[in-house]
Amino acid sequence: MRAPLDVLVVGAGPTGLAFATQLRAHGADFRIVDRSLDRVRESRALAIQPRTLEALAGFGVTDELVKRGNPAVRLRMHLPGRVVQIPLFSGELTDTSYSFLLFLSQAETESVLAERLGREGVTVERGTELLRLERQSAYITCRLRRQDGGEETVSARYVVGCDGAHSTVRSEAGIGFLGSAYPQTFLLADLEADGLEPGVAHTFMTDAGMLFFFPLGKPATWRMLAMRPPGSPDTEVTLGLMQEIVDRYAGEELRLRDPVWMTDFRLHNRGAAHYRSGPFFLAGDAAHIHSPAGAQGMNTGIQDALNLGWKLALVCRGRAPEELLATYEAERARSAAAFCAARTEPSPSPPAATPSSAWPAPNSPRGSPRWHCARAGCATVSSVRSPSSTFTTAAARSVWVRVR
Repeated sequence: MRAPLDVLVVGAGPTGLAFATQLRAHGADFRIVDRSLDRVRESRALAIQPRTLEALAGFGVTDELVKRGNPAVRLRMHLPGRVVQIPLFSGELTDTSYSFLLFLSQAETESVLAERLGREGVTVERGTELLRLERQSAYITCRLRRQDGGEETVSARYVVGCDGAHSTVRSEAGIGFLGSAYPQTFLLADLEADGLEPGVAHTFMTDAGMLFFFPLGKPATWRMLAMRPPGSPDTEVTLGLMQEIVDRYAGEELRLRDPVWMTDFRLHNRGAAHYRSGPFFLAGDAAHIHSPAGAQGMNTGIQDALNLGWKLALVCRGRAPEELLATYEAERARSAAAFCAARTEPSPSPPAATPSSAWPAPNSPRGSPRWHCARAGCATVSSVRSPSSTFTTAAARSVWVRVR
């Protein structure tokens, strides 16, 4: 019988792909499965923040992300009688190499991360659904169903749910999902729009409401976002409906055509009661969902993954104590609290995967052994880098990993 995996990763969106990349970098034994037959082709999350670009740089993917995206987006605010141009970043981020919001569709982000895993020999097992989990004394029994209908049982020391708002892992682990939905309904579309200045973001602000266009490039030139007008029936989202909204908010000079994808959605503000239950962990939308403004969901999810990935890998390899895993929720739940109804105050982003020089532990005497986190030198296990400063969380401060 095959020995248990270190980790079963459930879900291969941006969070799961980033998590698998981190596990691979640290030599963990894992599989990554997703019930979808293909990665997303729609834009969905449409921007990558500076901290996420920093955190991914050590894996050699950031340059490709920047190459595919648009880092020079300006905002044109259309007001009654005038247009105001506003830079999305005013240059105050001086301590990062990525002082911009990179506009890039989630489809392209997933493509880059999946290609990186493929070069490392990792196969995403698509069309494979997690059916149930059963905790044993030393490992978890995981029942999977493949695309052909066949089932198999896999054993793993840990299971990480990167499987979205309707997470099977969260349900099987018995972790509550707390919060509520907002009453408004929003409309989304990836399409072409004639009459807009290319390469910049546009917002139309009127008494009737607000309308946004964001430059994408792929799978269409524009992402359109609008609120369904108050009192409007929840009818099917069609090009005609979107054009009616554009006419109402922006006038008749804009013409929509060639939609690639259209949908509507409600905003939810929910968070998992815990990010961990024994050997089960949650990351990304499985742990927290909130407004999609600024692509916060994808960015916090990727940073969840990079925070947890190296910790689990080092624990599985016997290079770190089990206590290190307790720092994951302590650090990341506070980060998500900035965007959803979590229980604690905001905190900065997770440790970077990028190599740096090895530093001694705080307050250690000169000449004492050097300590590393993550890859070959990431300061300490508790060094939490943000674009503006470096922090050390109290939860992780006492946990150190000696590299032999």
